[in-house]
Amino acid sequence: MPNTKSAKRRTKRTDVQTYVNRIRKNKYKSAIKKMQGYISAGKMEDAKKFLPKFYSQLMKVAKTGVVSKKTASRKISRITKKINNSKKK
Repeated sequence: MPNTKSAKRRTKRTDVQTYVNRIRKNKYKSAIKKMQGYISAGKMEDAKKFLPKFYSQLMKVAKTGVVSKKTASRKISRITKKINNSKKK
């Protein structure tokens, strides 16, 4: 239990931030699942339409530090590569 006033405030702030980070992480995971669902189902047109929003969601999460920027960039790169390779076939 926090004893000082500042420790109590910090505990509240930590609880709020934990909640916010959890929501952001869920958005990140759902965006990845949605994109992978489009790709695995072969719905490349839907995947292409969702791609700008996908970029945006991943970079917002990376900007806030929930996921590292390198991880988000790697995910974006691999997904984009899959979409571009599907065009050539």
